[in-house]
Amino acid sequence: MATVKISLSLASLSPSSSSSSTQSKLSPSFIPNAAPAKVAKLRFHGKCLRAKPMVHRGSRSGGITCSASSSPTSTLPSALLFDCDGVLVDTEKDGHRISFNDTFKERELDVTWDVDLYGELLKIGGGKERMTAYFNKVGWPEKAPKDEAERKEFIAGLHKQKTELFMVLIEKKLLPLRPGVAKLVDQALTNGVKVAVCSTSNEKAVSAIVSCLLGPERAEKIKIFAGDVVPKKKPDPAIYNLAAETLGVDPSKCVVVEDSAIGLAAAKAAGMTCIVTKSGYTADEDFENADAVFDCIGDPPEERFDLAFCGSLLQKQFVS
Repeated sequence: MATVKISLSLASLSPSSSSSSTQSKLSPSFIPNAAPAKVAKLRFHGKCLRAKPMVHRGSRSGGITCSASSSPTSTLPSALLFDCDGVLVDTEKDGHRISFNDTFKERELDVTWDVDLYGELLKIGGGKERMTAYFNKVGWPEKAPKDEAERKEFIAGLHKQKTELFMVLIEKKLLPLRPGVAKLVDQALTNGVKVAVCSTSNEKAVSAIVSCLLGPERAEKIKIFAGDVVPKKKPDPAIYNLAAETLGVDPSKCVVVEDSAIGLAAAKAAGMTCIVTKSGYTADEDFENADAVFDCIGDPPEERFDLAFCGSLLQKQFVS
């Protein structure tokens, strides 16, 4: 029996201090591969978040205790696949966004992505794709080339510079791992479960996060699939299909940990079980199709779920 106390803590988006006419909120119709916007259908009971797993609740003084029942003989996943940004580290608002803005400033492009605008842009998978879609919508900077092929090189150069700035933040350990990540990785590796990180972010940035924050011993056992390793980004399932094929595992025996609707869509399209751990930018997204939803993984005594719980989801022990 794995007992978890689920305390719902949804971060609200910080209001932007100012925005120009070109920084207005982007319409979802503009975004080429955005997940459809839906009203969240999750049900909340006190401090307990109910999703598809059946949660057994027992009252006690000070709140509601939620237990995720796991059989001692639960079959463990063949592979545990993590998204990176928002799952391993809550990087977006104070990591990637800042690095994009610093790059724009150094290139004198007169562009600033505020908190709300960046939240809209996150509906597009991939940094290069994000910048391209944004400039196509609001207009390209005067310093940008006119030729489409040259614009691709221009975007690639911006993204390379942004990645270098982001890696400095990671190497300085200014952005910490989210609660429970190291614990769950260790449980998987100890029990012979394959571990991989599947991200739309640049491979160097993802590798820096894994190596610097999880440590070199764990990093050498974790396979990374990131960036342009596949032609289509999430919500396309290509990256999860590639991970399953490369690791030699059945997609139906894989458990994915994601934080966004586009990541969830990618995992489910690949035929995988998916647990969502909400992050600052994704708190209000629709996770109706998730197999379980939590505010984080969590470390004891505030643990939300563990490896045994991941295995129990594969056995369909929990019903909506």
